[in-house]
Amino acid sequence: MPLLHPTRPDAPHLDRLFPRTAIPGGSFEVIGTHILNTNDGPQYPEAFFGEIQANLDLARPTRALVRVPAGAISSDLVLRRNGLASNALHANVGVPMVEDLHMISNPAVDADGNLFAMVSGPRGEQVPVSIFRVARDLQVTPFVRELLNVSALAFGPDGNLYASSRAEGIIYRITQAGAVSTFAEGMGIATGIAFDPEGSLYVGDRSGTIFKLTPRGAGSTPEIFVFATLEPSVAFYHLCFRADGVLMVTAPTTSSNQPIYAIDPHGNTTVFYRGLGRPQGMAFDIDGNLYVAASLHGHRGIVRIWNSKETNAPEAELTVAGNDLVGLCFLDDGCAALATNTTIFHADLGIEGLPLL
Repeated sequence: MPLLHPTRPDAPHLDRLFPRTAIPGGSFEVIGTHILNTNDGPQYPEAFFGEIQANLDLARPTRALVRVPAGAISSDLVLRRNGLASNALHANVGVPMVEDLHMISNPAVDADGNLFAMVSGPRGEQVPVSIFRVARDLQVTPFVRELLNVSALAFGPDGNLYASSRAEGIIYRITQAGAVSTFAEGMGIATGIAFDPEGSLYVGDRSGTIFKLTPRGAGSTPEIFVFATLEPSVAFYHLCFRADGVLMVTAPTTSSNQPIYAIDPHGNTTVFYRGLGRPQGMAFDIDGNLYVAASLHGHRGIVRIWNSKETNAPEAELTVAGNDLVGLCFLDDGCAALATNTTIFHADLGIEGLPLL
């Protein structure tokens, strides 16, 4: 390897990375100077995460897009060009926790920090293991078998795990030991589920209805109401509650200018934010910021949405870069589980999630 000279004035210099985190396949935008040397023809740099070389999606004198390669971990990102090395910037990279899944919405985490992930499977096809349990030590074990097309997971105030089946229109209740019973039927194409602060369960029927299921006592079937109606979704409803009891809903379509809906406790629906591509799973942090798996300005990942004090309106930015992300949930110590269709990644985001119950 040639001797590297990071102190020469024509060496690449890196000022900052954006966004704060990426998973393999996602790209960091690098801002700096002398990244691309255009004297005597373009001289392109090479990018390295530690010792792992990465591909460049774009290179300009003051900007580059560096794609995170498979196998990369959180490490120093350095650009090298013609024997010159840049300064190093720390790149925060998510690492795989569990693979070979079929995730179509958020994973779920219990009070002890165990993570639960689905293998949903093609519609109408049963898979051998429907839900896996991922312990805090990352040991992965089958938790529930032979449920048909699990679509969403949520823990209830009783400590049980609830799962929707889009093929059957059933909500299942699953004990900590993995015993399965039927909680409610007739939910249409049941997709997203979420519990409100009072312990009622909300279910999104893809054909256009949000149901509210209010428990009537241990062992009894819940009372079922039509809580709100929306336009039918081509794919799914994803549900998430804000701390004030407002239900947030995404309904991904093929549009690149889609909304997040806000439904108040009386069932009144407004648009909370518009401008996302295929928004899916959501989660709040303790400060009221909303995180959603979506595309923003053509870049896929986890988008943070907050209410600007200057404009008193929601604003958005990409906080995690990554393709195929469908959902997330916050873990302990500021970490998060980021779900693609096939893999859950662990990432230290430095964000404390809002307790779900």
